[in-house]
Amino acid sequence: SLSGFGDKGKKSWDLSGKSADIFTDIIKLKDIVGNLYGEKEDIRLTSDKGDFNKAQGKVHLEQNVVVTTSSGAKLLTDSLDWDRKNQVVTTRDKVNIERENMVTTAYGAEGHPNLNQIKLERDVMVRLNPDSAEKKKEDPEKEKTVSTCDGPLEIDYEKNAATFNNNVKVDRGDLLIYSDKMDVYFNKDNNARPQAGSDSLMGTKVDRIVARGNVKIVRGDNTSYSEEAVYTTADKKITL
Repeated sequence: SLSGFGDKGKKSWDLSGKSADIFTDIIKLKDIVGNLYGEKEDIRLTSDKGDFNKAQGKVHLEQNVVVTTSSGAKLLTDSLDWDRKNQVVTTRDKVNIERENMVTTAYGAEGHPNLNQIKLERDVMVRLNPDSAEKKKEDPEKEKTVSTCDGPLEIDYEKNAATFNNNVKVDRGDLLIYSDKMDVYFNKDNNARPQAGSDSLMGTKVDRIVARGNVKIVRGDNTSYSEEAVYTTADKKITL
């Protein structure tokens, strides 16, 4: 078991394993459990094995890597590098991120361990599923939103916003939007139960979509083209 302490002797992180091979600068661990203790949120990292570089303060995790936060977010991947000093996690492998009713998959990621701000590199897909209230409607599939892009995708959960880049497509069942770049803004769900330690969570519904560059909108038998388009979900209005 390893641990580090911050200001006033408060524990800031710990790392443990069921077994360890200890070298001069590297400690190789198996069945790893790591914790980051923040002011607003705690983060747990687990994996089957990994290395801890004492000199650089970096942790490399492999096999069945899971990052969970006290606000309810979860990231799954095959390998992950945790830069403890700079508070950054990175991976080149496929990642799956679950938060509220939003599921995101991509290849390659870099962001803060609390997953509030993260950049996904390529082959991105974001799926927004209807909440429990929406599922009671006659056709819940129309409330489902699937967004894809070649990448990168930059998500800021604190600002309730996501920016898609390159070959962007949004599918809302009755509406298709294509563009070079797209900013998606989410409604914060005021009815959702707040998670411990979290000030702001990504909302559960799309509020506004701003598409730019070679915009193509398909709605039923109608197709529209423009350089920029704004779609607001409350009134289902499109401004070209």
